[in-house]
Amino acid sequence: MASDRTWSTGVFDCCSDWHSCCLTCWCPCVAFGRISEILDKGSSNCCVNGTLYTLLGIFHVSSPFRPFYSCCYRAKLREQYLSGENHCNDFWIHCFCHGCALCQEYRELQNRGFDMSAGWRGNPHMHNKAVSMAPVVEGEMKR
Repeated sequence: MASDRTWSTGVFDCCSDWHSCCLTCWCPCVAFGRISEILDKGSSNCCVNGTLYTLLGIFHVSSPFRPFYSCCYRAKLREQYLSGENHCNDFWIHCFCHGCALCQEYRELQNRGFDMSAGWRGNPHMHNKAVSMAPVVEGEMKR
């Protein structure tokens, strides 16, 4: 299990988990979609984010669209689960070691207890366990 505030594996430890290595190598849109759905806590869709990721990749040769999009989720992962680094590092890692960065993010969420193939809704044990309360009604109804 990962330490509270540090990466559980390194950027270049891709082969430590063959499943995530192969997935991020041959189907990075699926890996990215799963990562983004979990980090967005179910407010976004794996298929939509994966498709957008693929479309942005078409333009990667001439611009930083995909690294910029994916580094935002690396920053989100770091803000939710890790500490240290900065947004500039996130961008450069995704520019020059994109596959390795994506694989590291996928492994990190797995190592923190997520079943990546199940998505956010398939991991209810990982959701915020705060007790839901009915909204407080202030005053009484008036005509």
